[in-house]
Parts: sequence; C-alpha cells; structure tokens
Amino acid sequence: MELVFDILGLLALVFVLAVGVVIALVVLFYVIDKTQTGDAIRRNYPVIGRFRGLFTTLGEFFRQYFFAMDREEMPFNRAQRDWVGHASKGKSNTIAFGSTRNLNVVGTPIFVPAAFPPLDDQFAVTEPLQIGPYCREPYMARSIFNISGMSYGAISRPAVEALSRGAAEAGVWLNTGEGGLSPYHLSGGCDVVYQIGTAKYGVRTPDGALDDDKLRAMGDIPQVKMFELKLAQGAKPGKGGILPGEKVTTEIAGIRGIAVGQDSISPNRHREVNTFAELLDFIGHIREITGKPVGFKTVIGSSEAWDEMFELIVARGEEIAPDFITIDGGEGGTGAAPMPLMDLVGMPIREALPRMVDLRDRHGLKGRIRIVAAGKLVNPSDVAWALCAGADFVTSARGFMFSLGCIQALKCNRNTCPTGITTHDRHLQAGLVVEDKYVKVANYARQVIKEVETIAHSVGVAEPRLMRRRHVRIVQADGSSIPLTKIRPSVDAAQYP
Repeated sequence: MELVFDILGLLALVFVLAVGVVIALVVLFYVIDKTQTGDAIRRNYPVIGRFRGLFTTLGEFFRQYFFAMDREEMPFNRAQRDWVGHASKGKSNTIAFGSTRNLNVVGTPIFVPAAFPPLDDQFAVTEPLQIGPYCREPYMARSIFNISGMSYGAISRPAVEALSRGAAEAGVWLNTGEGGLSPYHLSGGCDVVYQIGTAKYGVRTPDGALDDDKLRAMGDIPQVKMFELKLAQGAKPGKGGILPGEKVTTEIAGIRGIAVGQDSISPNRHREVNTFAELLDFIGHIREITGKPVGFKTVIGSSEAWDEMFELIVARGEEIAPDFITIDGGEGGTGAAPMPLMDLVGMPIREALPRMVDLRDRHGLKGRIRIVAAGKLVNPSDVAWALCAGADFVTSARGFMFSLGCIQALKCNRNTCPTGITTHDRHLQAGLVVEDKYVKVANYARQVIKEVETIAHSVGVAEPRLMRRRHVRIVQADGSSIPLTKIRPSVDAAQYP
C-alpha cells in the first residue's frame, strides 16, 4: 500500500510540475506576444493569436487530403495526380462506373470518335521526327512526349539521376533547365537538350556573356542533342530564374559558374538579343559553334508581335530559322516565381499554341520549324489536345515530378521538400530512391504515349501526329461543344487535311 501512495505522490508531483511548465510557457508567450511589434493579431490576442498561424499552416494540409474533391484542387487536382501515380507504377488506369470529370466545364476538350476507326493491325508506329535539317548534326527525336526543363539546383541530385535513367529507358529526351549540364543529367545515358538561360549557366564568361569555348565543349558531348535558348517561361515571363542561396551548394555553384551560397537570379532577358534579327543571328551563332539544332523557349502575349520574326525568316531564307520553338503557357510552373507573374502574365497554352502554330504555317515553315508545347500538360488528354492543335512534341516537367513522388506540398522554394525532389537536404533526399523512381519515370512516359495513341486510334488516325483540330471539340459556356477548327481554323488544312 505504501508503494501505491509513493507512486501516486510521484504522479501528483509530475502533474504539478507539468502544470507549472505549461503556466510558465503561457506567461512567457504572453509577454513575448504582447511586446513584439511584427504581428498585430498576436499583440492584441497574446497566446491565442498563435493558433491562427498554426491553423493557416495546417489548413493547406487538411484541404489537400480531406476537404478538396478529386477535381477541385489547384494547380493540379487529385484525379490528375492519381493518374500519374498509377501510370508511374505500371498499373492499369482503367476506371469503373463512369467518369468523375465534369464535361460541361468551359474549355474541356472532347475528342471526336471515328465511325470506323483503324483495326488493331492498322496502327502505325510513331516515327522519329527530324529537327534541324540545316545542322551538321540533325536530331532524330524519337518520342512525342519528353521531359521539360528542370535545373539541377532547383531539383536534387537523385531526382536528376532518376529522370536521366528513366528518360533513357523510355526513349525520351531530358531538358537540363537553365542551370547548366551536371554529371547527373548524363548519368543515365539519355538524349539531353541543353537549355541556355539568360545567365548562360555552364557556358558563361565571368561577366555573364556567352563563352564560345565552353559552348563548343558542350556541343562536343554526344548525348547533348539540341540547345534551347530560354527567352521566357510561363511562370515568370519577363523575369529571370530564381535559385535561393541556400540551394547554391559548392557543386552547383561550380556547374553554373557563380558564387556559393548567394541567390542565383538570372537577368530578365539575353543582353545580346534586342531585336528579332539579333535573335536569329544569336541562334545561328550557337548552331554554328555546336553543330546541333537550336531553338528557343518563350511565352507569348500577342501572336502579332511575332509576325516580324517569321517575315525575317522568309526574307533571309529558311536555313536561318530556329530549328524548334517551345511555347510555354502562362500557367506554367516553377520552383520560385513572383505571384503577379505566375498568376497574371502570359497567354495560356490553350490559346498561345494554336496562334504560334498558325504563324509558322502561314509563312510556309511547317516542315522547317518544329513546335514544342509546354505548360501544365501532364495527362494523355493534354498531350493529345496539343498534337491536335499543331504541336510536333509535348514536354512536361510537373508530370514527371509527380512520377518521382511529388505530393504538391508547395515547398519547392524552401529547400524543405518532403519527397526529396526539390531539396538539397541529404536527409530528405534519402527518401528518393533512384533505383525505384527511374522505373516510375519510364512507366509514366510510356503510359502517356500509349494512351495518346489510344485517343489517336479512336478518332480514326493511325498515329498521334496525324490528329488535326477537327478531331477535338471544345466545350462552350452553354455546355455545348464546337470543333477547334471553328475557334482557330487551321492554316494548313488544305495541305494537311
């Protein structure tokens, strides 16, 4: 009995001490909150006001996992992410009982089934497509669907390694992003597109100009198949790339040619390019130095502004044209960008892509300049729509991030990514196992291509690049749909019916 009383006494003492600690903490937080000047809520409502910040932080978590419906969440809803998740695991993406997609939402693409689609033995293999016919080393691109630019620095070493190995496995290209070429881009043996951003990372002089010797060295690497001059991207048109200083490690600084630990902010445009004539000259210079196809990536706000470039190409001869143009939509994503640019600047891909395709075709350059579509295109329907609109290739960054395990935690700019994709914290990177993830990257790419081919066969053509705007209808405000040809009539319909 005495032992019982001793235990009860000890528990009572622990309880009293715990209460005392709680009271002391409440008093301490009260004093801190009442005397600080940075937060009006905590100053006016000490201690209790702290719960507002806590609940605001937790609200993002609860909305994502408990309250948002499958097709409500932004920027990518659960249905989109789940599709990528199933595809990356090699699982069947068949569903039961009916679609959960609201087919009355304005802008929804509805593909037009053929009365007599091709038989199973009439399907065609999508042939490689040549890019850069006037180069010393043209590129025969094997896949309609490829990996868009994600810089080493913005994403982690194991993420880049998994993408490289997965790209090689699936036969797709991998764009380096503007952060330069790392050994990890090459580690898997895939085809690489070297993106030259406005800071010229990896091919820059100390003052930020283009270094021809470094550029030539990159062109001599067999895996590097093309060069993409980045003028702008969808999430931040008119603003250079942003890599927070905590992500600029010694290795990344060495690859980029910048200082360790300092914010890496690219200029808002290339200093060498002030006019369309200078843009074409700069592209020609890079093509001459490297011998490889060269194109550019941009975001448009008005297709009329680009008429001058196409007129210059026609006047000077098609050999000086860019070998490809990547069109990114204003809804494109990135790890870090100012909200006004991400939300408000740049034409969405659904409008921008057909406009640039029409400009190219109107000037008779369909066979010369390839169009690459980017900007929130992650599912087969997105890719099929882009091909119908006139794209020759589609690239995706966030789709492949989902295949790596991204949970849309929205922490890309904080170096605290819980899945190890956008962080350089070795503890967090340990969760991303390259041997597992590269298989998922390859599975995702293959599944997208396979299902785009399924859509193509359903609308009555043998392979995806034969799809045209007449094969897709767009839902209008009254719930009805009209052919894309009525919204954006195809310039080349007579030549390519």
